[in-house]
Amino acid sequence: MVRKIIDNKLIIRRFFLVMCDIVIIMFSNAMGLLLRYDLSPGKVDPQFIESVWAYLPINIIITLIIFYLFRMYHSLWRYAGVVEMQNVFSACVVASIIQFLGLKALHLPVPRSYYFLYGGVLLLLAIGSRFTYRFLRSRLHGRRNHGDMRKVMIIGGGNAANVLIKEIVTSDHIRNITVKCVIDDDPAKQGSYIQGIKVVGTRYNIIECVSMYQIDEIMIAMPSASKKIIREIVDICKETECELKILPGMYQFMNGEVSISKLRKVDVEDLLGRDSIKVDLDSIMGYVKGKVVLVTGGGGSIGSELCRQLAAHEPKQLIIFDIYENNAYDIQQELLKKYPNLDLVVLIGSVRNTSRINYVFKTYHPNIIYHAAAHKHVPLMEVSPNEAVKNNVLGTWKTVQAADLYGAERFVLISTDKAVNPTNVMGATKRICEMIVQTYNKRSKTEFVAVRFGNVLGSNGSVIPLFKKQIAVGGPVTVTHPDIIRYFMTIPEAVSLVLQAGAYAKGGEIFILDMGEPVKILDLAVNLIRLSGYKPYDDIDIEFTGLRPGEKLYEELLMDEEGMQDTENKLIHIGKPIEIDEEKFLRQLEDLNQVCLAEPTEIRRMIKEIVPTYIPKK
Repeated sequence: MVRKIIDNKLIIRRFFLVMCDIVIIMFSNAMGLLLRYDLSPGKVDPQFIESVWAYLPINIIITLIIFYLFRMYHSLWRYAGVVEMQNVFSACVVASIIQFLGLKALHLPVPRSYYFLYGGVLLLLAIGSRFTYRFLRSRLHGRRNHGDMRKVMIIGGGNAANVLIKEIVTSDHIRNITVKCVIDDDPAKQGSYIQGIKVVGTRYNIIECVSMYQIDEIMIAMPSASKKIIREIVDICKETECELKILPGMYQFMNGEVSISKLRKVDVEDLLGRDSIKVDLDSIMGYVKGKVVLVTGGGGSIGSELCRQLAAHEPKQLIIFDIYENNAYDIQQELLKKYPNLDLVVLIGSVRNTSRINYVFKTYHPNIIYHAAAHKHVPLMEVSPNEAVKNNVLGTWKTVQAADLYGAERFVLISTDKAVNPTNVMGATKRICEMIVQTYNKRSKTEFVAVRFGNVLGSNGSVIPLFKKQIAVGGPVTVTHPDIIRYFMTIPEAVSLVLQAGAYAKGGEIFILDMGEPVKILDLAVNLIRLSGYKPYDDIDIEFTGLRPGEKLYEELLMDEEGMQDTENKLIHIGKPIEIDEEKFLRQLEDLNQVCLAEPTEIRRMIKEIVPTYIPKK
């Protein structure tokens, strides 16, 4: 039904254009003669009128066919631009030439100047009829809902801005936005116009122009700008009370995806002050090609991104192992759609289940294991320490034992900076996992390594999604302490470095990812509130709730005893293994395994015995 309505509208519109063109052709014929005789009908030679009148039916039919061939009845004239203008010009020139040839062939006399005058009038009227429609649409669009219009400033005076302004002006779906001004740092563009919108200044005039034009929203249309430049501009914009949106990236502009729908809210990633870490995975991922790869916790934030990047590098078989079936199902469907030829196996189970994990290794014989399965939420693990031990420590131990037993080539443990001088159960259990990996590396043909990094932006349970939810409901935004700082990295960045660290592995290393400069959580909260169009403490309050159980003000990436050496990639470092009494450690693991099943209340004491650097916070 909807399709039928749309087809009917197209037929009516094209019929109207055809009727309009017939009138234009007739009028152009008349004006061609009248202009030759200074608009005096009485002076026109009757034989010329007879010639034009005799040829008129032929001229109408041929001209309409030419217009059709030049797609003048197919274009959406509300979006008309240079291409449509060229089509109209070419069609009118061709029509005029054919009329000249037709009149000559039929020996119908007309004044020599008639051909040029006819062609000129035809061109003006054809262009005018099409572009007047666009002009009237834009005027009506500009007036509707005028009282509720959001005033927009666009930053960037290039092609992306041109496309955005054009869409805002012509789209039927954008009824409450009006572009008031453009900002661009190029001195040559100052005072010029883009789609009728004036370039009024540089970034240093943003705050002044926001006030002058009463701007409600700022759109940053600079898809090729570096993160550093974007951050500098965002730092200025956040001093206003405007909501910010940003065009994501150059690749979307190149793919023709620039549109209002592609604008996104400015995220905290834009404030980290550095470009995204780029890793040439194609040159180093030969070690997974043709291999059976197992990702435990493959449905989680890190695990699912590992699967995405691994799937692109032709593993023989990719096995996703996760206890939570919903996450596993989501990543399964995503990968099957994107990589239809991928040999993908999705298994549900727990790394805590010895029989299940052994079955997986016995059946599929994975060559490479990325062990991302873990409990990672610090406060929750503080109140359920036995579960942290069962899942993180015992789950890792059982997976490591299976990798050793069934001859896996490489085992990569996903660890955390919270394992360094831990103050919480989660961090202490991850430190034990690192110790397991280092111990078994000396006793097995399998290469066991660990990769340690800090907070991941946007991962499940991380601070950014929490802040966004709190802002969405009007606050307050909760920060544990005004001085708390954390290292941050995006999920794809962290995973690409994990994969590269896997390529460097020789066994026994703890790879430490360079997380850049630490960021104050309070600054993230304040900036996110501002970027959402609110004033911190006025519109959205910030509350300090105090450090949570096991939480510390800052995280460390390296213990004093470890030291650090560089790899080929300056963003990946290797911590020197700390010597431990391995026989004693393995006995402690056996004791921990037995005791943990009894749900003891003093599990922290046993953890402390294994990890001397663990100092529980009270």
